[in-house]
Amino acid sequence: MPSDIAVEKKKLKNPPLQMHYLGDRVLRQAAKRVTKIDDELRLLVREMLQTMYSSDGIGLAAPQVGINKQLIVIDCEPDQPNHPPLVLINPTIKQVSSKLCVAQEGCLSIPNVFLDVKRPELVTIAYKDEYGRPQTLTAGDLLGRCILHELDHLNGVVFVDRVENSLTLNEELSKNGFSYQAVKPVV
Repeated sequence: MPSDIAVEKKKLKNPPLQMHYLGDRVLRQAAKRVTKIDDELRLLVREMLQTMYSSDGIGLAAPQVGINKQLIVIDCEPDQPNHPPLVLINPTIKQVSSKLCVAQEGCLSIPNVFLDVKRPELVTIAYKDEYGRPQTLTAGDLLGRCILHELDHLNGVVFVDRVENSLTLNEELSKNGFSYQAVKPVV
């Protein structure tokens, strides 16, 4: 269910939250469950959305901005002002399809690095929205991939951990100032 938290979809010169990058240990910690859904959390959601839009992103998990909570914001249509974002609180995977597909991914925590990642074609998740209402969602295509990518962040996994071509991975990371040592393969 799309969120009704209204945030202007524009770049801010000074986004409210600071992005953390590959190599930062905050990205490797398992996020804690959100226990209280209140105005303070909804403010955090707004700040995460503003930070995501400011970075030209379509998804952002709380650990990427140094907040150890199971909270994700997603907007696969940032150019559509009337398309509401998705807010996922304490999301859990209920089911993934056995069919896999490969597509290119990038990450706000690893700017300018885009590599192929193999993921399930469909995912079904259960989560709470920004008012604590339980929701279920089945998604494929870009949204499904984005959900799986952001869910990884909540478990301390970064998309480069899933890249199978280590030669290309090492090349792309070093070209953009990141260390291959920061990768923790899960494939």
